[in-house]
Amino acid sequence: MFTIDLLKGQAIPLDNKSGGLAIMAVTAIVPIVAAIGMFSFYSKIEAAVSAKEKEIAGCEAEIAKLSDALERQNAMEQEKANYGKCLSEVKSSIKKYTQWSPVLATLMENIPDSVVLTSLGIENDSVKRKVPKPDDPKIKVEISVGVRTLQLSVSGGPQSNCQEAVKDFMDRLESSAVLGPRLEKITPSRKDEIVDGQEVISYEISCVFKPGL
Repeated sequence: MFTIDLLKGQAIPLDNKSGGLAIMAVTAIVPIVAAIGMFSFYSKIEAAVSAKEKEIAGCEAEIAKLSDALERQNAMEQEKANYGKCLSEVKSSIKKYTQWSPVLATLMENIPDSVVLTSLGIENDSVKRKVPKPDDPKIKVEISVGVRTLQLSVSGGPQSNCQEAVKDFMDRLESSAVLGPRLEKITPSRKDEIVDGQEVISYEISCVFKPGL
């Protein structure tokens, strides 16, 4: 049987068998190509995610280092503050501290030979003083200021002219370079007593230091 193609093949349908094979081939290739494309796409995403995870891990490591450094810095700042507080307290204590060695040396150098030093002691007290407020000098505030008193006891016999000796002793202390500038006042008090049948004259001498010294 002969087929006459007047339309030159434009209207002749494909052979059913050949057309089916072509459709099957296209149907099989499209999912494969799509799968390859999706695999490539997901591979790129996975690589990008992995890179980001590494970057995040690096950032977390740096943050941990900075956190440790910040903690050390805070600890050092706290330690510095504690040291500063201790130094301030030491400075305050040193300021209030009086070296008594020069004072004792002055007493021994100036006490008359006719009297004997029988006792020596220190009394601490405080007085209220009004001083300018640090942040506003126009305002006066009341504070407590330490006052120290050096208590001396001296004794002498009736023939020693104890009264004159004590007066001379007090004058020497007031004019001494060590005690003179520090003293607020010196006051004596007399006490007569009999010891072993003999009259003994005793004097209590109070050397009051200026407040804060």
